[in-house]
Amino acid sequence: MKNPSMADVAKAAGVSKNTVSLALRKDPQIPDKTQKRIQRMAEKLGYQRNAVVSELMVRMRRTRQPGFQAVLGLINANADPKAFTNHPTIPVYVDGVRRTASTLGYAIDSFWLHDPELRGKSFLRILKSRSIRGLLIVGLMKENKLPSHFQPLIDAFPCIVTGVRTRNPALSFVCADHHMLVNEAVAQVAALGYKRPGMIIDAGIDRLVERRFSAGFQAGREAAQMTSSPIPMLDFKVAEKERRHFWNWYENYRPDVVFTLYNTVHKWLKEAKIHAPKDIGLVQLEWRSSEPKWAGMNQHNDVTGEAAVEMLEGMIHRDESGAPEFPRSMLIGSTWMSGTTVRKQK
Repeated sequence: MKNPSMADVAKAAGVSKNTVSLALRKDPQIPDKTQKRIQRMAEKLGYQRNAVVSELMVRMRRTRQPGFQAVLGLINANADPKAFTNHPTIPVYVDGVRRTASTLGYAIDSFWLHDPELRGKSFLRILKSRSIRGLLIVGLMKENKLPSHFQPLIDAFPCIVTGVRTRNPALSFVCADHHMLVNEAVAQVAALGYKRPGMIIDAGIDRLVERRFSAGFQAGREAAQMTSSPIPMLDFKVAEKERRHFWNWYENYRPDVVFTLYNTVHKWLKEAKIHAPKDIGLVQLEWRSSEPKWAGMNQHNDVTGEAAVEMLEGMIHRDESGAPEFPRSMLIGSTWMSGTTVRKQK
C-alpha cells in the first residue's frame, strides 16, 4: 500500500504542506496545539518522512546564511488598522505570507494602506529607504480598487494582491477558487440527500469576487440535478439590519440546508428554535479552525499567502514593476471539512 504523503497529512489536517513540514520539525512558528494536532494526524495516517530528503533539507538549512537577504512590504488594505490580528480571516493570509517569506529569506515590513501619513511620494520614499523589494496587498474587503495615491508604488514595485482581483489598475493576484468551492459544497450536501439549498451572503462580497459565489451555487445545483425551484440568495447585510427579512425568506422558501460565510446565521436559527443538523443543515463557505464543528469549505487562505510570496519572488527576479499588461492569476483549491452541522438525510 502506498505510504501517505505530506500532502495527504495536510489535506486531512486542513492546513498547507508547509505548515505540516514546520509542525513535524516542531518549529516555534507553529503553535503547540496545532503542532500536536498535525503530529497526531500524521501518526494516525502512518506518515513517515523520507530520511534522505530530510537529511538534505537539514544540510541546506544549516548552510544557509543567517539573517534575511531582502525585505517585502506587507500592505494592510483593510479599513481596520489592526486587521492583521483582529479580523477573523485576514491573519490566516498573513501567516502564510510570513512563513514562506521567512523560508525564502525575506523579512516583512508591514504598513496600513489608509494611514493618513503615508501618501504618494512620502510613502514611496519610506519604502525605498527600507530597501523594500516588492509589495503584497492583503485585506481588500469592500472594493477591489486601490486608492489613487497608491499608484506611484505600483509604478515602482512589483505588486501582488491576495483574495480579490483589482480593477483600474488590474494587478496579478492569488485567491481562493470561489466558484469551485461553492460548486463542491453543493455536491457534498447533495450526496447527503439535501435537495433545497439556500445561500445567505453579503451581496457586496459576491460582487467583489465577480459573483463567483452565486454563480458557483447555481452551477452546483445544476450539476447535482436539483430540479426544484431555485431559492433566491438572501443578502446578509439586509437580513442583519432587519431580521424580519431572514424570517420571511426562511418561511417562504424552507431551505433544508443553508450556505453562508457568517456564523451569525446559526444564532438566528437558534433564536427561532431551528436546530442544525436536526431541522436544517448549515455549511460555512469559509471554514475556520476556530469553529471546527461546522461543516464547510476550508479555503486554505494560508496557502494563498504562500503562493502570493512565491509569485512575487518571481516578479522580483524578473525585475518587473508597474501594472502588468497581462495580469497573472492563481486560484487556490478548497477542501470539504466534515462537521456536525450537516447529516445524512433520510
